[in-house]
Amino acid sequence: METDPLSAKFAALADPTRRAILARLTEGEASVNQLAEPFDMSLPAVSKHLKVLEKAGLISRSKEAQWRPARLEPMALKSVADWLEHYRRYWDASFNRLDAYLKKIQKGDPDNGPRN
Repeated sequence: METDPLSAKFAALADPTRRAILARLTEGEASVNQLAEPFDMSLPAVSKHLKVLEKAGLISRSKEAQWRPARLEPMALKSVADWLEHYRRYWDASFNRLDAYLKKIQKGDPDNGPRN
């Protein structure tokens, strides 16, 4: 069963180890050994995480001599950000309505408490 690209990205981002790997890759490309350093896991386990990230399109890997550096694909996160943007606008509007309501109920009350 084929997973849509956005679902694959969210599934890849659901794991804290993979999010940490992406955060490390914001500093530049890295080998599997370099990416494995902060984790208490085997190199094959880190490689599995990299495969999930690569399949989701969040990273790419190239072959340079003996090593295959991984690099972040920042534009791949754009679809995630675009999807979340709709909800950010919703939350902003909700907070603006709440702020307006709080100002309304506090207006004219010297102690800023609700009016009776």
